[in-house]
Amino acid sequence: MRTAAERRELLKVVYEEARGCVRCPLHQTRTNVVFGAGDADADLMFIGEAPGANEDKMGLPFVGQAGKLLDTLLGEIGLERRQVWICNVLKCRPPANRDPHPNEIEACQDYLRSQIALIEPRVICTLGNFATKLMRGDMTGISRLHGREEERVVGSRAVRLYPLYHPAAALYTPSTLQMLRADFHRIPELIALGPLEQPVPVELVPELELEVPQPEEPPVAEVAEPAAQLGLF
Repeated sequence: MRTAAERRELLKVVYEEARGCVRCPLHQTRTNVVFGAGDADADLMFIGEAPGANEDKMGLPFVGQAGKLLDTLLGEIGLERRQVWICNVLKCRPPANRDPHPNEIEACQDYLRSQIALIEPRVICTLGNFATKLMRGDMTGISRLHGREEERVVGSRAVRLYPLYHPAAALYTPSTLQMLRADFHRIPELIALGPLEQPVPVELVPELELEVPQPEEPPVAEVAEPAAQLGLF
């Protein structure tokens, strides 16, 4: 088992790798890689879709109007941004804030899975459709799933996955904000349930050391001269 300090150091290694990433064309248009921010030992993780213009400029996730709403909702349940981990499916901004492309999600998901494995959250809140579909491996939309927690194994980590509407979708739609706020207020009780039992790491089964029977030595003829060496070598 790694210590918290060891996990944080490994997270820094992943961050440095992401900073120089050229796995997809988005590196050609980004200003900054938006890796994530918050507590590297957080019990609660939020995963959004992709950085926007403000995030790309500052290198931090959720710093625009949607981020301010997220801060407000966190405050309502007694938490601050520094106590949770916030990141996105994509670490680089898509041009003109377009939807992420499948090849971009594929290229970037190893960074996200490393974050989950190293931070070891109890609860992961997926914000919006893209994060929810990726984490669930299913195309069911957020309108059917929001506020319904489920136990999932993401990569190597068992977590309580809790889909929520994206704060950006709630900024100008009062009904969506009402649903988001109601779902948000259930987060403390999910955290209080404690960590799930984790999957046993798959290990190679060691080869059994079987005792191979040896053939019996053939009888040695009784002769006056010393017997020839007839044993097996």
